[in-house]
Amino acid sequence: MPLPPPTPAFAPTPDPLTPGRDITHAHFQAGDTVVVVKGVVGEELWGDALRVVASSWHTPTDEDGWRVRDASGGEQSYVTAHPRYLVHLSRRCPDCLIHLRAMEDVLLRRFAGRNELIDCGWYTTTALNQLVHIADIRVGR
Repeated sequence: MPLPPPTPAFAPTPDPLTPGRDITHAHFQAGDTVVVVKGVVGEELWGDALRVVASSWHTPTDEDGWRVRDASGGEQSYVTAHPRYLVHLSRRCPDCLIHLRAMEDVLLRRFAGRNELIDCGWYTTTALNQLVHIADIRVGR
């Protein structure tokens, strides 16, 4: 029987990059494999790998978003996310590579020497299955 994944260490950390990321809805398309970077494990970024399914309104930001699917299922196998949260895994695009490198520069330096799975605490999922970054949370939503 496989062991369950380890519970991440929770390390609330400011995210200086994602809230200001300028990526439009058109950057992604149905079928793309993406990752939502959530933290660090050892010397690597860590996050949830998802498949882009269809356009969907992202209520927390009142902007076009994407319905994404977690192939491993779970309580919320489908969520809607804003494009700035997503980074391509299925193709090597310059915008996503630049964002990943910037995230590595910030996070790997901050958590150097720590080997546990670290969740930076940037995301939550609303009752409407909307993935929302802490910088995008609005009162009453």
